[in-house]
Amino acid sequence: MRSIQSLLRFRLSARQARAVREALLAYAMLAPSLTLIAMFGLWPVLFAVYVSLHKWRIRRGPFIGMRNYVDAIDALAFLLFWAVALGFAWVAVRAWRAGWRALKKEPLPMRLASGGVAVLWAAAAGLLIRYVVVALGPVLDIANKAMRMKRTPGLFRRLLIEALHEPAVWTAWQQLLSVAALALLATVALLAWARRERRALAESTASLAVGVLFAGLSLVVAFYTWSELQRFAALIAEKEGRDLVLQVAAMAAGVAALFASWKVWQMAVAAAGNRGFVVKSLAAVLLMIGGWLLLAEVPVAIRAGDRDVWRGLVITVYYSAGTVPFQLALGLFFAVLLFQNVKGKELFRVIYFMPYVTPAVASAAVFRLMFSPRAAGPVNAVLTRLGIPPQRWLMEPRGIFQLLAEAVGWHIPSWAAGPSLALVVIMLYSIWTYVGYDTVIYLAGLGNIPQELKEAAAIDGANSWQIFRHVILPLLSPTTYFLSLIAVIGTFKAFNHIYVMREPGAQGTVNTFSVVIFDEFFTKTRYGYASALAFVLFAVILSLTYLNNRIQGSRVFYQ
Repeated sequence: MRSIQSLLRFRLSARQARAVREALLAYAMLAPSLTLIAMFGLWPVLFAVYVSLHKWRIRRGPFIGMRNYVDAIDALAFLLFWAVALGFAWVAVRAWRAGWRALKKEPLPMRLASGGVAVLWAAAAGLLIRYVVVALGPVLDIANKAMRMKRTPGLFRRLLIEALHEPAVWTAWQQLLSVAALALLATVALLAWARRERRALAESTASLAVGVLFAGLSLVVAFYTWSELQRFAALIAEKEGRDLVLQVAAMAAGVAALFASWKVWQMAVAAAGNRGFVVKSLAAVLLMIGGWLLLAEVPVAIRAGDRDVWRGLVITVYYSAGTVPFQLALGLFFAVLLFQNVKGKELFRVIYFMPYVTPAVASAAVFRLMFSPRAAGPVNAVLTRLGIPPQRWLMEPRGIFQLLAEAVGWHIPSWAAGPSLALVVIMLYSIWTYVGYDTVIYLAGLGNIPQELKEAAAIDGANSWQIFRHVILPLLSPTTYFLSLIAVIGTFKAFNHIYVMREPGAQGTVNTFSVVIFDEFFTKTRYGYASALAFVLFAVILSLTYLNNRIQGSRVFYQ
């Protein structure tokens, strides 16, 4: 009764009313940008997830679950989905900790009430997701039907209303409105009950709601992955005789062992005594060996997956390893040269930067003409004058190391052939394009290094190389970290110039992962499968970014 009376007497003070008005004004100003981000950033990603779980060719087909992911990477698909579940669980734990930390000063009834309101809001958010999933299918079907019929606004509006009034969609909408209204009333009652620190209480309740929502998503993804694993294990055991459950368990245990080995090694490095260091180091080595032995199932999964996907991933690794180190080294070299007091350095900066601002399609077309396989081509003409036979360049599928070995009469195994000559030409184009950008960024980094540090090192007797090695290079580590991170991500997403420069004669040896996704989407019109491959590529980029952050980020020195 007192809670109802306090709810009816709920009034905001002048200070609280001003804070609410300021908050509403801020959210009103942010609403247009948030709407654009949701429409053109978040919604396409969520819709791509929906597409990847269907057999989608031009039109939406039946729901097939993880079939596209399993067809692409076989058993690794289940590790990918469980990694998503662990990521949701991590967000849930962080949100819970933030929410309960803010509620420590509140009495127990207030904490319980805040938790109940958080559960209601999480349920409302979950029902909203469910409503979108339930309504999306009928709406897409009606859109396809309207496109086949006479496309008039009145017809489309009528069909859309019919789709939203289907029994399943209408029931989901009613449940969403009911729970959302109940959560809103409970929130107002909670704020009326709390006579002070209403803002902190609202923030902590929101954190708890986010935690409950992501915990629910984590459980849903984990249980769904387990059910799909059982279903596919039965199919694969019947067709191929493989024990998919044991295979996935071995790979998961291997990943866990490697992670535990890394953690134990960090504990060994921080150990105070020699005995602790030796014991923990030995444990880390044993865990690493056990992890690698358990990961022996990964090649089996690779062989069972899509060969074009894995070949595209290997080609992408070749492309990244053959471009990023060279463009960073050349960029640093030119930046150090241009940082000296030389005449015309501004002109050289512009010249080096021009390839980066040149349209990629135009410059790639020029490179394609330069490396023409004809004997009269520009590069082949130069090689002919030097006594070297003309090369096929962009039409050569053989590896660069294989060609060099054949030139001197050696024979090397196929696994050591290296990237194809066609891919090497594309690597040269990428290095030529991005060296100028790296040079300009390195110049900015060199300009931020205090001159006093160099002078102090010179006074102490350091020569030019020692100053560069022990002063300049460590202080450039933030710039190097940024450039390497952007370069690795860029190489895994590269597409435009590769698509322009590739030739049929290369026999697919230049088809990076992004090109494979493009071919699946536009050439084969396998929209669902291409969406699944896009998320596989996203997982690879995210993993590389995390590893780069953990390994190279710890070696960054700031002034």
